[in-house]
Amino acid sequence: MNYSAELKKFVTSQYVYSSIRITLATVLPCLVLAHFGILKEYFLFPLGTSFVALTDQPGPFIRRRNALTFAIFCFVLVALIASLVMNFKILVFAEIIVFGMFFSLIGVYGQRLAAVGSLSLVVLAIFIDGHLTGANILKSLLIFTSGCIWFLLIFLIVTTIQPYKLAGQMIGENYLQLAEFLKIKAGYYQKNPDYSKLTTQVIAKQIEIKNLQEDTRETVFKTRTIVNESTTTSRLLMLMFLNSMDLHEKLMTSESDYEKLQQSFQDSTILVNIHHYLELLSEEITNIGIALQSGTRAKPLFDLDTELKNLNHHFFDLRNKELNPNNLENFMILRQILMRINEITKEINEIYKVFSQNIKLAKSLSTGLDFKKFMPNEEKLNFKVLKNNISFTSSHFRHALRITIALLLGYLFSLFEFLGLGHTYWIMITITAILKPAYSITKKRNLLRLYGTISGAIIAYTILYFVHINQVLFTILLLSMIMCFSFLKGRYFWAVFFMTIYVFLSFNFLNPGNVDVIFKDRILDTVIAGIIASFVSYVVFPVWEHTQNLDLMKKSAESNLIYFQSVIAKFLENNFDIEDYKVKRKNAIISLANLSDNFQRMISEPKNQRKKLEVVHQFVATSHLITAYTASLSQYVKGNEKYPEIDTENWSKKITAEMQKVINLLHDEKITETLVKESKLEPEDEVEDLLMQRKNEIEENEIVDRRDPNKISHLTEIKNIHDVLELIYDVTKEQRKVIEKYKNETATIKSTEPIPQQS
Repeated sequence: MNYSAELKKFVTSQYVYSSIRITLATVLPCLVLAHFGILKEYFLFPLGTSFVALTDQPGPFIRRRNALTFAIFCFVLVALIASLVMNFKILVFAEIIVFGMFFSLIGVYGQRLAAVGSLSLVVLAIFIDGHLTGANILKSLLIFTSGCIWFLLIFLIVTTIQPYKLAGQMIGENYLQLAEFLKIKAGYYQKNPDYSKLTTQVIAKQIEIKNLQEDTRETVFKTRTIVNESTTTSRLLMLMFLNSMDLHEKLMTSESDYEKLQQSFQDSTILVNIHHYLELLSEEITNIGIALQSGTRAKPLFDLDTELKNLNHHFFDLRNKELNPNNLENFMILRQILMRINEITKEINEIYKVFSQNIKLAKSLSTGLDFKKFMPNEEKLNFKVLKNNISFTSSHFRHALRITIALLLGYLFSLFEFLGLGHTYWIMITITAILKPAYSITKKRNLLRLYGTISGAIIAYTILYFVHINQVLFTILLLSMIMCFSFLKGRYFWAVFFMTIYVFLSFNFLNPGNVDVIFKDRILDTVIAGIIASFVSYVVFPVWEHTQNLDLMKKSAESNLIYFQSVIAKFLENNFDIEDYKVKRKNAIISLANLSDNFQRMISEPKNQRKKLEVVHQFVATSHLITAYTASLSQYVKGNEKYPEIDTENWSKKITAEMQKVINLLHDEKITETLVKESKLEPEDEVEDLLMQRKNEIEENEIVDRRDPNKISHLTEIKNIHDVLELIYDVTKEQRKVIEKYKNETATIKSTEPIPQQS
């Protein structure tokens, strides 16, 4: 592992940048207040700052600003009502029900408002018993409101000074994810690869890339200064993001029959050399990502031209030495892989040219794309959307009920004085943090929260026991806050670990010598909250992932068919709509990632809820291959180049019919005779005749030592096109058999069920 690169990736990321901003915005007022000896009295100021800061989700400036403003309004309203009714227990229960339902339901409008809703419930927990407000409620609310507004001002100043910072960091993270994706793919070429493990990693990484691309699309395409292409920086950022999506497709195209390749070239070092070169490319893409995140210029780490030249020479030497009629097709596959690697290398070299900050290049850049078509779908902010989700069929409504019931149970525990809990609001805060719409995520976060809290509490207790120098403790507090906010999105255990440390240190500064009570309360409250969250998520209107599978399978199958049709159109039509193609490519990748993500969550559910697990797994695997092979097919047509040797029209009908069969089966629709007939078409390709002719030439020792790495024989191209079309058809056929088996098993189960007797 390159530890230097890993450190740079972390330090330059949007998460560290954001966490430093949050920490400074929270801590600087604390220092001023502590200097005047009034920190304890004005503790609500930094608390309000941190709450508003945590609602700031990546995205376009206007949406972030509006969300922060809405968050301040919600926080102040909740704090006001909670402070006014805290002495009336019936009203407290009523406010938990109203706020619990409303602030959970607004998650229907997207992650940004879901974050505002979650933090509003945290504010409710903080103010619910008045332990922080004191006797002067108005003064406390003014202090809290001032702290909230303080972060909004910080946000406005920072985004004005650095309008492109977030976009650059998010685009950079896209490249870092692509580098990791390529590194996983490189694993297929090493000695004795674990194919099953690598395939699982590829699918998991596709999910991460999809989620990140969705967030980046929103940030880039809805940031006016970038879309309007008014400056050099904005145009270059747009170019870099569009290049990252094209590079993603190129990386997907390297899908091959790896087991066959390993068997064919096991006595050679060519595959190991490919593995080494792909890792070099991965490091270069990482270097580009780090440069984008840090806002610096990237320079190549390696001499890729020399490395690629050596790799190609190795292939040509091996080809001239061992090529024969029996292994001709294997060498064709390997040649095509090297061509793909050449194209990826060219793409990376072009990206490096962008970093030369060529003003002419930036000014001449015009994407010509309608960015609205590439935007992620979001619910519009109208009451009708909220109203339509007030139903037991809505997963959002069920989640809102679970949150509300769990908060009510948490509050009930706080009323049991015999438990001797001193910080009971921690129970409600922990419930809000743990309980998520998916059972699998709740289960995972529950365990991570418990482990992180216990380990963090032990470390914090040890620090406070041995360290008594305030300057050292304050430094540890700062670092803990930065690390907590940095890990909050991706590594929950570490976020909770560092959060526990800075909470302990904060309370120690406010009330020195109270560490034993904090230690007991923190762990006990976390355990109680974890038990409540687990119980509620399992018992109260759970939404199991298997109920989502069929709809996601339908969407994936339909998107793959549309994607394939857009690609095959490149072979059939002269006028090809590149924008329409890119939209369909995006939809296919998103549908695949959503299906894969749902399957990954289903694995973590109770065994009795993992229904048809093997069927879904096979469907996910075949869908992944269909998308990847379709992406491979898309790379062949360049310009007006045609392949008359391929019976493209009949291949289009054959594969489309087989894909449509899958869709019909998923929708319980009849498979027509036309579909059956077309799926059995035998395309009249000329590939086999030309291949036989070439084998005869090799038999007669007619091997020409051509060493142009940028050119590939026409026969190799048409052979690979033919093979990819066959692979798409075969995998689709396998997918159809998987669904047929699933349907037959379901029908058998229904037929064996006892028929109820008529009374």
